[in-house]
Amino acid sequence: MKGLLIYGEPLVPRGVPSRLCGTNHGGYDAGMLDAVLSITVLAAILLIIGAFFLWRRTGNVKNALLMVLLAAVALMNVAIWTLPDAGGEAPLDRLEQGAR
Repeated sequence: MKGLLIYGEPLVPRGVPSRLCGTNHGGYDAGMLDAVLSITVLAAILLIIGAFFLWRRTGNVKNALLMVLLAAVALMNVAIWTLPDAGGEAPLDRLEQGAR
């Protein structure tokens, strides 16, 4: 469903681009995905900082390395979504164009 229609016209306030209402993204709101990716990067940074402080305060290397590993996995997921493939198009771009 591309958007809610009332009497054949889209239910979008006048003057508001449809991209802000999430009506042209193949069922996904690209703004929400951008927010999720941003929060993931922030969480990865905080995990690395927290791992450093955990290692310095307690000397617990195992848990600190697991936190760094989790941050690396999160950053790799963000990279998968944002870096372009051999065709020059990122999965996030395809999602924004409406292709699944």
